[in-house]
Amino acid sequence: MTTSGSGKFKHLTDRGEAGRRLAVLLLERGFDKPLVYAIPRGGVPVALIIAQALNAPLDLLPVCKLCIPGRSPSAFGALAEGVEEPLFNSVACTGLSKEAMSPVVARERSELARRVKLYFDGRDRLNPKDRTVILVDDGIATGITAYAALHALKQKGAARIILAVPIADDESRAMCQGLADEIVTADPGRRSFLIAALCGSEDQLSDSEMLAML
Repeated sequence: MTTSGSGKFKHLTDRGEAGRRLAVLLLERGFDKPLVYAIPRGGVPVALIIAQALNAPLDLLPVCKLCIPGRSPSAFGALAEGVEEPLFNSVACTGLSKEAMSPVVARERSELARRVKLYFDGRDRLNPKDRTVILVDDGIATGITAYAALHALKQKGAARIILAVPIADDESRAMCQGLADEIVTADPGRRSFLIAALCGSEDQLSDSEMLAML
């Protein structure tokens, strides 16, 4: 999946700022022919700008959060394309029974399968094996979504993985450091573009909007 013009989308204002800041930082590092992977859906506007700046191909890596019943968007784990078993946040799982988690896992498995079919049906995919990969999202709250995506890229054989996000707190960074070779953050001093990612506001991309960007 390669980049083209992003068009005029209301969601690009702040995510676009994040993408531009991250692109500058990534260009300074001089990666040799990297691949860019976006975590749908919010990571796509950020990743588009990065991929265009680096003249790099772009692909998607679908991930579904496993939200704590009654406490969304707080998550106890995540499912990623290409990873058979869920990955759990051991702290968030405390006090949750298997009976409480199982329906959530089953529902999100179906949702992940739906997204994979919608996003990739008939489309060519990138192969990250032995390549430098830049994984992009529009922000990480608990870190479990990025962690699941990093795990998937490791399983696919990526040689080096750089996690690029607007900002990451210490806890999320610590969770991802074991799988990411480097974590690059924009940290622009203003967090308006993180509202959707961290607080689950209404500023969310739909599938159709995201696919139109590609």
